[in-house]
Formats: sequence, C-alpha cells, structure tokens
Amino acid sequence: MRILTIHNKYKFRGGEDESRESEDRLLMERGHEIRQIVFDNATIQISKAVPVGIQATWCPSSYQRVCREIRAWRPDVLDIHNFFPLASPAVHYAGLRHHVPVVQTLHNYRLLCPGANFFRNGVICEDCTMHRVPWPALQRKCYRASSLQTAAVAIMDILHRSLRTWNRAVSLFIALSEFEKRKFVENGFPEARIVVKPNFVPDPGPPGRGGDRLLFVGRLSPEKGVRTLLRAMAATAWNIQLKIVGEGPLEPEVRAAAAHDPRIEYLGKRVHREVLDLMASARCLVFPSECYETFGRVAAEAFSRGTPVIAARLGAVAEIVDEGRTGLHFTSADPADLVRAMKWVYSNPEKVAAMRREARAEYEARFTSERNYHLLIETYEKAIAVGQVLSRGALSARTLRPPFPSHECAPHL
Repeated sequence: MRILTIHNKYKFRGGEDESRESEDRLLMERGHEIRQIVFDNATIQISKAVPVGIQATWCPSSYQRVCREIRAWRPDVLDIHNFFPLASPAVHYAGLRHHVPVVQTLHNYRLLCPGANFFRNGVICEDCTMHRVPWPALQRKCYRASSLQTAAVAIMDILHRSLRTWNRAVSLFIALSEFEKRKFVENGFPEARIVVKPNFVPDPGPPGRGGDRLLFVGRLSPEKGVRTLLRAMAATAWNIQLKIVGEGPLEPEVRAAAAHDPRIEYLGKRVHREVLDLMASARCLVFPSECYETFGRVAAEAFSRGTPVIAARLGAVAEIVDEGRTGLHFTSADPADLVRAMKWVYSNPEKVAAMRREARAEYEARFTSERNYHLLIETYEKAIAVGQVLSRGALSARTLRPPFPSHECAPHL
C-alpha cells in the first residue's frame, strides 16, 4: 500500500510528532511505501504571524504541493496528522480533488475548541461548542492569549464547517480513545466515520521491578495538573518520594518545590530511553492531567514497563486506567484525593505488585505495535471504501473544485 503522510510539526516536539513518526516507521517495516510531507512551525517568523494566520484557513502553496505529490506518485491513502497552521485544510481538498481517500487523526480538539484542549483558567471549558461562532474564545483570547491568532483559528473553524469540509473531504477520522470520539460525535461529527485507534508504544523489553518513588512525566503546565501534584506533596508528611521529568512554563515552581522539599527530585528533560527506565523503576506513574486528554501516551508507556498509573478521573486517561487493576483514579484537581491514592500505593505493596502484572498485560493486549498495525491497515481499507462512495457522490467538477484559488494546480484538475 502507498501512504502519503502529512504533518505540521510544532515548534516544540510533542506526542503528535512521536506518534506520527512511529506509525510511519511501523508501516515501512511492514513493507508499505511511505512518503512524507512535513511542514515545520519553526520556520514561522514573528513578523509573518498575521499572514500565516490568514493562510491557516487556506494555503494555496500547500494545496499545490500535495497535488503535485499525488499526481507524481498516486498514493492509495492520504494520512493527515496535524495540518495547523501551515498545511491548512487545503491539503484535504487535494485528496478530494484527486480521488485519494483522506484519513485525519484527531490528535487534539482544535476542530471543536480554538484552544485545542477544552481548558481555560484552570478549569474545563466547553463554552464554544454552544455557539456557531466561538465568541467566548475570541473574547478570552484562548489561543496563545492573542486576539489575532485566536481569530485565525476561529475563522478556519467557521468557514470549513460552513463548507462541510470534514464531511466532504475526509473519508475517516481516527480518534485515540472512546472518550474523544464521544466528544466529536456530540458536536456533530459523523459517528460512522470515526474509528478508535489508540497510539502504540514499541515494546521496550521486559517490565521493571518497580521501586520506592512515584514519577511524573510530562509538560510542566497548568493543564497537566503539576500544581495539584505539588500541593498534594505539600499536604502530607508521609515519606512519599517523587521524581519529576519534563519542562515547561511551571518549571520555576517545580524547581522551588524541589529545593524546599527533599522528597521531590526534579530531573528536567530526559531522553526517551531514560524516561522508560525511570518508569520501570517507579512504584507508580502519576498522571494528574486537568484537561481532556485525547489519549495519554505516557500511561501506555508506563504500562509497557509494568508500572501502574495514578490518574485523574477525567477524560481519556480515566478510560485507559482500570481502577484497582492497572492503577487508581482520583478526583481531578483535588490534592487531598491524590494524597489518598499516593498513600494507598505505599501501604499496599502486594496489591501494587499485582497491578504491575496487570499493567503489562494491558499493554500487550491494547498498545503494542502489532495490534496498532492491524488497526491502522483496517482503517486504511475502510477509508478507501468510504472514499469511493464520496467520489461517486461528488458528481460534478464544481463539487470537486477547491473552494479557493489554487492557480498552479488548476490546469491539471
């Protein structure tokens, strides 16, 4: 099978980049032909932020670039990961115009929320889903605290919903969890065209034996629950040991807490292999996220090392962690309830040992490369079948024509 993958990299590497690269490697290892078109936000200059924001709705050069690659190579599937802002939804229309089925992975909630994560001022916020025009986000500058940048996201959303882009130009969506799928279906996306395929984790080897310390791995930002974790540590005098790995805007607060409390060790950013080894030697991973995660890759990585997870009872992470079997739940943003869970894992070593076995079994059942490969191929095959139906429904040249000028491709359409 020939797969053309499209991805818009962020300035700072994240889970979306890792997931896309892992899938491409997996497909190539299984003998499929892969070509990649990668846009990079690191190329955006501050002085060009406004024109880039305008192009987030429709970028002619991105449309042309994808059209050229399709004509030259004729892929079976166009697999789009992130398209914002440099690729734009123009790349979806390139697939539609050339009768190539489009698969769009929903790595975040940007098509429903201009801020992309349903999180504002420390709490869950779904206000914009109740409005055709996302006025709340515009008033609150939800994207990067910028009126202009928030407006760019809002215009993209309004226009492409009006054009029915996601119905016309996408054969299948991939949601990373049942929770995420429900959110999109609740907000008008076609349930029959959303498949659930979790991310996967390459097998890191035999599970570890655990240890005495809890571990946090992730971005040090408010929505990840870092402050709740630090408050929980401050609220108990138990000898609970905690290692923190990551970087982000709350790094000064983490450093201050580690300097004040000898039970906390801040390790900064670490390479992936070292993070996996830290997971193997941890008693539990703590995942205190306070926003709607689409998946929770670090939880699956912890399971691969046989490490249970203490997770906030919220969103997709609560779905991944089976209470009492592969970890524990606590009330999101509640330090006292997190303290209860942390004390439990220190007071019940035999039950935690049983959880370690179940965590590894959960990984082997749900998050391996082998399972992901079969789910991905099934998704592509279904997308091809749906794409044929969509192409038959697009009977006129007007239906297939891109909604905005794309001059270089026009003579070939």
